[in-house]
This record gives sequence, structure tokens and C-alpha cells, in this order.
Amino acid sequence: MGLTEDNAFSRRMQNDYSAHVYFFDYDLDSAKAAAALQLLSGRYEAVVIGMHNYARFPARNFAISRPAAWLLHELQQKEKAVTFFFGNPYAIRNSCDAHTLIACYEDDSVTQTVAADLLNGKFMARGRLPVSVCDEWKAGAGIVPARALKDVSPSAVGLDSVKLEKIDAIANEAVGQRAAPGCVVLVAKDGKIAYEKAFGYMTYDRKEPVYPETIYDMASCTKICATTVSVMKLYDEGRLDLQKTLGDYLPWVKGSDKDTLRLWDILLHQAGLVPDVVFYKEIVDTTKQQDPFPGFFMPTPDSTHGVRVADKMYLRNDWRDTMNLRIVQSHLLPRKYIYSDNDFIFLGMIVEAISGMTLDQYVKKTFYDPLGMTVAGFKPRQRFPLWRIAPTADEPIFRHQLIRGDVHDPGAAMFGGVAGHAGLFSDAYDLAVLEQMLLNGGSMNGITFFKPSTIQLFTGYHSDISRRGLGFDKPEKDNAHRKEPYPCLSASPATFGHTGFTGTCVWVDPKYNLIFIFLSNRVNPIENNPRLSGLSIRGRIQETVYQAMGVDAGASAVAPVHGKKKKKK
Repeated sequence: MGLTEDNAFSRRMQNDYSAHVYFFDYDLDSAKAAAALQLLSGRYEAVVIGMHNYARFPARNFAISRPAAWLLHELQQKEKAVTFFFGNPYAIRNSCDAHTLIACYEDDSVTQTVAADLLNGKFMARGRLPVSVCDEWKAGAGIVPARALKDVSPSAVGLDSVKLEKIDAIANEAVGQRAAPGCVVLVAKDGKIAYEKAFGYMTYDRKEPVYPETIYDMASCTKICATTVSVMKLYDEGRLDLQKTLGDYLPWVKGSDKDTLRLWDILLHQAGLVPDVVFYKEIVDTTKQQDPFPGFFMPTPDSTHGVRVADKMYLRNDWRDTMNLRIVQSHLLPRKYIYSDNDFIFLGMIVEAISGMTLDQYVKKTFYDPLGMTVAGFKPRQRFPLWRIAPTADEPIFRHQLIRGDVHDPGAAMFGGVAGHAGLFSDAYDLAVLEQMLLNGGSMNGITFFKPSTIQLFTGYHSDISRRGLGFDKPEKDNAHRKEPYPCLSASPATFGHTGFTGTCVWVDPKYNLIFIFLSNRVNPIENNPRLSGLSIRGRIQETVYQAMGVDAGASAVAPVHGKKKKKK
């Protein structure tokens, strides 16, 4: 209403939904209004009404004509209607008995684009009406999602908001220099969200903005946010013994050299398993850009090809057994620290063997649902529209397509999107809830998930040859002396978390009751500028948080080095 030709909002309705668009100018008469109502009535699943170009001042009902006001009211009562007011919110007085209203305040292309993103679920509205427009809609009205972790100002939890602004500068520099198309940064302190912002876009074409609710492929953060917490739970319940071996839980590895590998060593990445097995290599033609051989994949699922690997790629159901065999047959290296995806593929299988559920089902039932986590999970295409999910990479070999909503890791994809080492997708907030439960000592929402001693065991240092905890990554023990401290200089030795290949990280520092989350999709290293490497961007932002807390740089960066005595000076 108020238009005679397309604007950004109407074009999005056509592009996003293939919608029919009708224009009703405020100059049209009652007969045209009645004809429009007859044309629209009972014809559509929903009617989206945009109120445009009305006056800023209330004289003559903001220049909204009587026929337009009548048509607006009738559509709102008779149809499943959503109405957007682009301009002065007082004009909402025309719709006080409507069911669904969005106040947009401005009528420019930027506001119209963001309104369209709200409609198709890319972010949650958090605003409240600043003025009272009628008895039904008073100041403070609004649909604001209830969150277990409350949003507060940085100063409310002792953070310097001026120093936190440096985060914006680092993130905007990364986006501007094309080190990353976009990112989300979340900081929680003392159980409250003190900073949550999105920067940039989903891809480098700058067409789809990133929002705090954007869902990212968590890559290896799956190892702690799904697999490790599951192992912890089974250990906590006495159903899993860390000193037992793979053969004790997976009978099909018995007789192999993997039989006697202890779970303790596997969690520390020092059982001798090779870093990975490239499962797709034996089913692709290396002479033809690694195109899959015929028979292994079908473009649509059928009775024998039901494992989704990517769009129009469904793998043979029986190939999983071959993949399991390839891990068992893989070369066993000397017992030293070797970061390996195979460690966590095995651990995910153990969770499934003990629980009787698939890994995704187990973590959803055991953690995500009780914690009120509505986004985190595997196979997000089954639960969310694609435009909510950030793409990860345009894969030039094997799958030959832009990977979006399917797991980036090809091995996890060939396991059907659920594996112990990769496959989890989430937004930043859901991850913060999970980590806050760990910070709380294992309890949240009145539910006890772990004993505090279990958390202390798994998140502590346990190796003389690496920085690792049990499943969790930790700061380097000599950060105070390293040229490039990891994950940042001021992270305390109590810190635990993980990073992901796609450009993600989750870090928890119990000393400062702090959670730091950075989500992006494939951070690209910039030549000759180490400041814009993925590790540097995340580390610089994380260090900024410590500075905003007033922590002296490096004050926490001292950790015990197991097995070595300090020399006297």
C-alpha cells in the first residue's frame, strides 16, 4: 500500500517466495478497495502487507486514505496477514486489532531489506514499541524471545564498553580486507551476554548480511560441543571407563591393532591414529577432476542410496561399512601427540554403541532439548531454511558445488552428516548456553548434567607432550614466552574450548567466568599480513575482551608443564 511500482521489499517478496505483488495507491477509491479485497480473499496461504510512503505527521491519518485503511483492516481480519509499517510507528493505530505487526520506523531500501530478512527467519526481533499507539499496543509491547542468558550492558559485568569497540574495528577490518566474508562475535560474562554482534555477509558477493542468529558449520568444535560432552555424561553415569579400550566397546575392531587403544589416549590425541582417512579418494576418478565413479552416488535418494552427502548426491548405504574398515586398516603411528579426526570418529561410535542412539539423537535428548537449545544440531537443512545457514566453501573437487547446509568435512558428509569429529551446526547463542552449563559446574535450568569433578577432570591438562585436555583444547603451556600465544596471551590455564576448520572457535575461561565465541565461514589468510590470518583475528578479538576486563596482558599466561622441573636461575 502506498506504492505504484516495486521497491526493495516487494522485490524480495517475489524473489524469496515467488509471491504475487499488488499495489494499492492511497489515491485509489472505495470501489478499487472492494475489488482488491475480493481478488485476494481466500486465495493465498498468507498475505504480507507493506505500508509505505505515508506521512510522518498524524494529520489526515498520516495521509492513509479511508479506502486503504478499510482494505487494510479487512485483510487483517479475514486473512492470515502480516503487516509491516515502514515509517512513524504511531500509524499502527490503524491496526490495533491486527494479529501480527512489525514496526520498521524507516522506509528506505536498507530497512526494507532487513524487514524481508526478519520475515524469512534470518534473525529474531528484539525490539519493543517505544510509544503507546492505542490501548492494545502500549509502549514496551513487543515479542522478545526469552533467553536463559540475559542481555546486559558490558559495564553491568565489569567490561569497558569503549575498549570493546576495538572488536568492531578488528572484525570490520577482516571483512573489509576479505579475510572473511562475515562473522559473529559473542561474549558472555558472569552468565550474561555482554556483547553479541554480527559483521559482514554470508559470502563475498555481499548480498546476504550476517545476523547474530546466522547458523554456522562448527567443524571440529563438534568434538567438544557434541562428542566430548556425550563421553563426559556416560563417564559421569559410570557407563564408560576411560581406561578401557576401543575393543571393549566396539567389537568389530577386535583382532586389529586398534583393539587395545585406550579411550584416555584417544581423548588426548595420542593413541597413534593417523590424522584422517580421505574416504572419497577411492570412489573418485583422479584423472577427471576427482569426479565420482558411476554407481556410488545417485542424484535422488532410493532404497540403496540414502546417505546425503550434498545436493543431488546420495551415497550407497553399504559404503559406511567400508569406511569403518578403512579406519581399522589405517596405519598406526607411534604413541605420540597427533591431532586426529579418527580419534573422534571412534568416540562418536562408542557413544552410539553405549546409548543405543545415534550421536545427534543422543546430544539432542541429553543436552540440547533440556537446555532449551533450539538451533544447535546436525543436518540443519531438515530444520531451517537455507538462507539462515552460512555457506562454507565452493568445493572444486568431489562434490563440485557450493556447500551450504551440508557439512563441509567430506568424511562427515559421507557418514550422512553425523560424525564424532564434525557435523554440528549452531548459532553463537546456543553454544553459549551449553558452555554456561559447564561454567556452572554442570547444572542449569534446575537440571544437573555433570558432577563438577567430571568437568574438572576433562578440562584439565593431562599430557606431558601436548597442551590438550580430555577432548578439550587448551592454551599453550608456555604462552607467556610464545611469539604467537594460543588462543590468546591472557587466557588463563583453566581455559578450555576448541577451534573449527571452517573459522569457528569456542573458548571458556573459568578464572574470569568468561565465554568467548567466534563464528565465521572459512577465514582466508591474507598474504603478507599475519594480522589477518584466522588464528590472529580470533586471538586479537579474544585478547581485546581480556583488556576490556582490565586483565594485564599475559598475567594469566602461565601453565604447568608436566614432566619438567623448572631450572633455578
